[in-house]
Amino acid sequence: MTQHSDAPELVEVPRRPVSAEAFKDAFRRQPGGVAVITADAGEGPAALTVTSVASVSAEPPLVVFSVSELSSAGPTILGAESVVIHLIDVDALGVAKLAATHGVDRFGDPATWVRLPTGEPLYLGVRNWLRCRIVDRVVAGGSTLVVGMVLETGHPDDELTPPVVYHNRTWHALGEHSEIG
Repeated sequence: MTQHSDAPELVEVPRRPVSAEAFKDAFRRQPGGVAVITADAGEGPAALTVTSVASVSAEPPLVVFSVSELSSAGPTILGAESVVIHLIDVDALGVAKLAATHGVDRFGDPATWVRLPTGEPLYLGVRNWLRCRIVDRVVAGGSTLVVGMVLETGHPDDELTPPVVYHNRTWHALGEHSEIG
């Protein structure tokens, strides 16, 4: 390999194993959009708060998210044929907090959710949601990456409500006050 004269000099970087704590600390500094995944694989509904939802493709419309093997909702989410991804804004922060709380009945209040005609649980008050058919599951370490094809979207009104991000173990709202460019 020929190095060009205007290329930076190659420097040997010391390599060391990355501890789980160092890895978590790195991502604690990276904000993530907040979403709640709901599903029912036949044993009752389950909900999981995640920051791992990402768009993959517009044609076809594909998304991906991860489910930790430590999650109590994991077996239901992974066993379902379809899910609803609730994209959380400030008005729906309570849904994200509920789905992130251990040891509570996340569907105990029947006034807070309904079933779509196709059977998936949908939290009321979340304007922006995606109903997805699971098209692939990939085991990756202690998690499973789930690929979903978007079949239907919620009908958000035209008002843009600030989205919620999770950063350094704290919920934050994005808005004009946080614009930098």
